[in-house]
Amino acid sequence: MQNESAVVSVSQLNAYIKNLIDRDEALGVVLVKGEISNFTNHYKTGHLYLTLKDEKSLIRAVMFAGNASRLKFKPENGMKVIAGGRVAVFERDGQYQLYIAEMQPDGVGSLHVAFEQLKAKLEAEGLFDERRKRPLPKLPVRVGVITAATGAAVRDILNILRRRYPLAEVYIYPTLVQGDGAPPQLIEALEYFNRTDRVDVIIMGRGGGSIEDLWAFNNEQVARAVAASHIPVISAVGHETDFTICDFVADRRAPTPSAAAELCVPETQELKQKFKTLAERMALYERRAIERKRQRVRSVMQSRAFRSPRAGIDDRRMNVMHLTKSLIAELRVILGEKSKQFVGIASKLDALSPLAILTRGYAIVRSGGRVLRSVEDFEENAEVTTIVSDGRVRYHMTGVVKEKGSTL
Repeated sequence: MQNESAVVSVSQLNAYIKNLIDRDEALGVVLVKGEISNFTNHYKTGHLYLTLKDEKSLIRAVMFAGNASRLKFKPENGMKVIAGGRVAVFERDGQYQLYIAEMQPDGVGSLHVAFEQLKAKLEAEGLFDERRKRPLPKLPVRVGVITAATGAAVRDILNILRRRYPLAEVYIYPTLVQGDGAPPQLIEALEYFNRTDRVDVIIMGRGGGSIEDLWAFNNEQVARAVAASHIPVISAVGHETDFTICDFVADRRAPTPSAAAELCVPETQELKQKFKTLAERMALYERRAIERKRQRVRSVMQSRAFRSPRAGIDDRRMNVMHLTKSLIAELRVILGEKSKQFVGIASKLDALSPLAILTRGYAIVRSGGRVLRSVEDFEENAEVTTIVSDGRVRYHMTGVVKEKGSTL
């Protein structure tokens, strides 16, 4: 059995190994290339936990919130990266791992990856859909410009707006256009114009530069503010070959600030020419309309009714007479048919009339307001009325002899 004085505890062993690794300058600053797996974003703390691996091996890694907040892209499983940091031992677990201070995609820049990630995200949400974009006003009265207070971009925009359409009022909201302070100011400017409804259209942009210089216009919150604007927004960032997220979200994308100003307002001379053309067309239509009216008047004046109105009246008088005769003839035919129908109906009614029955020798006997139909209805000392064909007889019955059975 070994000497017990040589036995160390687990904590002592881990502390010894940690001390060895901490003193190794080669492990103090390392760059490690590998593929991300087992990625976990600890949202409460902001720490990132992951594993870097290659074809043969792997190492656990952690990136604390302070360093993670500076990343321009979102790490994902399967992404190849280069991570810089130090190797150290987590003494409690006896596990060595890479403590990452900075990280970038392997092969392409982190800003490019971040750009593509945000572009894919917003496109999936429908923010690039042309159907949700607003048309630009044809004749804007007030134009809002969001850009730096100084620089070529604002000068170019103002010069072109004044030259093309001096009637428009221009409101400039100066902001930073690069750096960490730019996105909040750009959002504030968009919200101000939308809150006050002070302008009809907004130009937002800046001159050209590197991807880092233009990065404020790739900010997710800025892009969402552009999409939320109820006032049409023209994105004018950089040069013709530069594209930003705001270009895809905006209602129109201009390749340069100067082009944005040209898109925003019409050219005064072009408007004058259009108005002149419209005035000439209106005059032509008016002349043609007057000529058509004149031709109609000439046609009326040459007509028989205008030259000889009495002849027209005579024609209509003859037509009225003809119609009157036809109407009378038709009425006579109708009256004849109706008379025949009336005679037939009267004959039927006469045949059914009680008076016709009385002329054949029958009579109606009434007493006390009722018709006496049976011998039982006759009573002595009754007042009786007998109705015959030519009148009626009233008498007082002093005696009644009742004989039942037919007496005809």
